[in-house]
Amino acid sequence: MKLDSMYQDVILDHYKHPHGRGLRDGDAEVHHVNPTCGDEITLRVRLDGSVIADVSYEGQGCSISQASASVLNDLLVGKEIADARKVQETFLELMQSKGRIEPDDAMEEVLEDAVAFAGVSKYPARVKCALLSWMAWKDATAQALSERKTA
Repeated sequence: MKLDSMYQDVILDHYKHPHGRGLRDGDAEVHHVNPTCGDEITLRVRLDGSVIADVSYEGQGCSISQASASVLNDLLVGKEIADARKVQETFLELMQSKGRIEPDDAMEEVLEDAVAFAGVSKYPARVKCALLSWMAWKDATAQALSERKTA
């Protein structure tokens, strides 16, 4: 099986069987829209100390944006915030590579199913789709941490 085909299968599986879909209680909620294609996501983050206790979302859009949110849920829930940020930064680096980064074993260990989006990085319009939930997570987490400081 070709690697691209396997990656497509991973994206389609997450699209058809999303993880974390359905809004649950959270410490912060954000709504992000990709105006170029109409993808939308409302994402909630719940923290337990310095751990990402839950990420839930509702959204609509292409298979890439929706699958990316599902992968995000799998990768970040249960992680320390600092570790989750490293995963987010690694995914961002891959998405901004314009196809020049071929995921190696170290990157695959960090990103797991998210390496399936490596081919997406070749298409700038699709990169925004893949990053929509990740930018929403980053904003929601910052909001939750900020609200915690003012409480």
